[in-house]
Amino acid sequence: MIPSSPSVPASSLPGLSLPEFLPGWVWLAGAGPGDPGLLTLHAANALAQADTIVYDALVGPEILGLARPGAALEFAGKRGGKPSPRQPDISARLVTLARQGRRVLRLKGGDPFVFGRGGEEALTLVENGIPFRVIPGVTAGIGGLAYAGIPATHRDTNHAVTFLTGHASTGLVPDGLDWAAIARGSPVIVMYMALKHLELIAGRLIEGGRDPAEPVAVVTEASLPTQRVLETTLAACAGEAEAAGLKPPAMVVVGPVVRLRASLDWLGALAGRALVPDALGTRRRGEAV
Repeated sequence: MIPSSPSVPASSLPGLSLPEFLPGWVWLAGAGPGDPGLLTLHAANALAQADTIVYDALVGPEILGLARPGAALEFAGKRGGKPSPRQPDISARLVTLARQGRRVLRLKGGDPFVFGRGGEEALTLVENGIPFRVIPGVTAGIGGLAYAGIPATHRDTNHAVTFLTGHASTGLVPDGLDWAAIARGSPVIVMYMALKHLELIAGRLIEGGRDPAEPVAVVTEASLPTQRVLETTLAACAGEAEAAGLKPPAMVVVGPVVRLRASLDWLGALAGRALVPDALGTRRRGEAV
């Protein structure tokens, strides 16, 4: 269970000048990985002004509760294996609402430009002459892992990281990825929407040269009170995730940064878990902590 934090009154943030949401505009905003506290000030400002909020499945009720009283809420979420709105229909709906003179907030989990199809929606707006603004959000591949105590980079483990999706628009593993090159070239791999095809993906990475015993973490419902973290290995990750009953939304991270969770699980520490001072064993005598 993720402990709650004290709220910060708006009066503690004086002097801010946030933009006015004009009629006929669409704002494409990221809501972060789930915790409402990870909303940006621009996203909170958009919620306070929007006439219509077109939101995704990963936007929770606490975040929608920040909407302006009287704002219309329209669900446009996509979930694997379930009936979902078509992307062209969602994009067309944004155009229709804007032409009605409404202030339209397109609210997406994470960041709209990181595997969020925000670019497709923005291009539709451009084609139809609709003015828009982009509000970046905290992407789950960084913020979600941070809530699990796993940094995307660490100077003693990696100077590069690869972000990829394990689920193409077809519902299959993306064909255009060079899995062998990724396996050889990226010390840390962070995967979105990979849980369904995890066995196949892990097999391709092992075929490409990754150690079957390499550490892997699967993080589900990241940053929410229901967050779960499975620490496993590349060879065992698919079977153990299935045995644990893990369900999307999930992030999968492959690489040595997973070992740092023993030292950096700050949520676990709040709940009483003892942390290992240096899980990597890399701190040298006399080096600053």
